[in-house]
Amino acid sequence: MKFGIAIFPTDYAIAMTELGPAVEERGFESLWVAEHTHIPVSRSTPYPSGGELPKHYWHTLDPFVALTAAAAVTTTLRIATGICLVIEHDTIDMAKEVASLDHLSGGRFIFGIGGGWNREEMANHGTAFETRWQVMRERVEAMRTIWTQEEPEYHGDFVDFEPIWLWPKPVQKPHPPILLGGNGPNTLKRVVRFADGWMPNRGDFLERIPELQRLARDAGRGPIPVTAYVRPDPQLIERCIAASVERIIYYLPSDGRDAALSALERLTTLTQPYR
Repeated sequence: MKFGIAIFPTDYAIAMTELGPAVEERGFESLWVAEHTHIPVSRSTPYPSGGELPKHYWHTLDPFVALTAAAAVTTTLRIATGICLVIEHDTIDMAKEVASLDHLSGGRFIFGIGGGWNREEMANHGTAFETRWQVMRERVEAMRTIWTQEEPEYHGDFVDFEPIWLWPKPVQKPHPPILLGGNGPNTLKRVVRFADGWMPNRGDFLERIPELQRLARDAGRGPIPVTAYVRPDPQLIERCIAASVERIIYYLPSDGRDAALSALERLTTLTQPYR
């Protein structure tokens, strides 16, 4: 079992230059960061977990900048977005950011992506909630083209460009793995269509893994790896192992250095027997 650590990398959280080496030294495989470009002051979209939206949602650093800092002070640690809101980024700019980070890290980047839940946030970027999944698919398809071709072009309803030159290309071939987050009714179909892995973060995802693999076989694909955010519970680790989950991710608090390091020590103790 692979284990990863995730955090909202805020301006008041532990520094990424300290967290990266701390995670690597304790034997974790990967470090994941969440993303929100901003939070509209006035919004009607409810927080999915219920209650008031925590302030770390609008204090989050840019994920690519945060991960570059962590990559610069580590050597083997995988660095990852969990998740990147691709519907809030320009396609060509994002393709260059991903390829640049994979280049600078020596091929250690994992591209976790998601559709988002905050209607007002994505609207400020020009994306409608109703079409966000088509926007995401086209942007992912276009980025794949950019990363793998010397003169890529793409023509869709939301993404459209004539042949371009764009370097660097990713170190990983054909490109960094793309993991699609979520656990909605149509998520598994989307994973099979345009992602390399599934990354659920809530709900009873274990029961859906056989369905995912059946859909993959029907589409002529091999087994699709699953990365999951779960509670720190030994029984859940055992269940994930039995279900052939590839990777488990645990969140650290964003409330300063001491809280993060204390939680990291507890998670190190929890996960050590399963590595």
